Amino acid sequence: MGGRNTPLKLVMPWNKFWNGTWKRRNIFNGKWFILEIFLFGAIFIAIPYFLSNNIASLYLEDTFKMFPENRYDRSIPVINWMIIPYTALYLFYPITLIIAPKNDKGRMELITAMQILIMANIFCVVFFLLFPAEIDMRDSLDWNSMNNLELLFFEFIHTSDRPWNAWPSLHIVHSYFLARLMTHWVKNNYSENKFTNIFLGVLWIEWFLLCISILTTKQHYMFDLFSGGIVGIIAWKLYQPVLEKISVRGAKKLANDAGWV
Repeated sequence: MGGRNTPLKLVMPWNKFWNGTWKRRNIFNGKWFILEIFLFGAIFIAIPYFLSNNIASLYLEDTFKMFPENRYDRSIPVINWMIIPYTALYLFYPITLIIAPKNDKGRMELITAMQILIMANIFCVVFFLLFPAEIDMRDSLDWNSMNNLELLFFEFIHTSDRPWNAWPSLHIVHSYFLARLMTHWVKNNYSENKFTNIFLGVLWIEWFLLCISILTTKQHYMFDLFSGGIVGIIAWKLYQPVLEKISVRGAKKLANDAGWV
């Protein structure tokens, strides 16, 4: 019986880990809490990703022959302007922090969501290092056909993100999970707002365009898209029982159980 609950235990509030953060949650009307969550994301998500990206690029050999580039990958046309929805992933993170409810329930949901992202990140980074894969399609780009904005975004992406860490695509994993999280919060906390449906429409159109953009900007293979989608869906499925626990038992009770108070 205990083994059945192991996945849930992993995603429930981590004992002691968030102790200090939880105790400081009301400093500066909760703004300090948001800053700490942002810093945790930088340390446990951004740094491992870029570190593994550079390790793969500098020291590892491409093993993507296990899942070879298929003939459809090259046949997908480059669409320059889609670098914009591709880069827009980086807006998902601050918008998620802004939308998060400014009460203990919302803070507990944000903390446990961060735990899911950290674990999903570790899972993907393990794949990046064990099965390093180079996305060798940047030669398909026609730099002369780009306008200044497209050129700026492509140069930013190519400078900051080497063409490795292919699958599962973290662009898809993170964007799907965060889109679901924002949808949950908006529907449950801002349903009376006249802009709710507009926001959700824009959010999911952007997510759909982002999925296409990883292919049309030659940043990823189709396999990366599908494997990233699977990991993202699993991550959200693991998170749903946590949301239910928070709703039923309450944030303060869960914080007490985790030894934060």
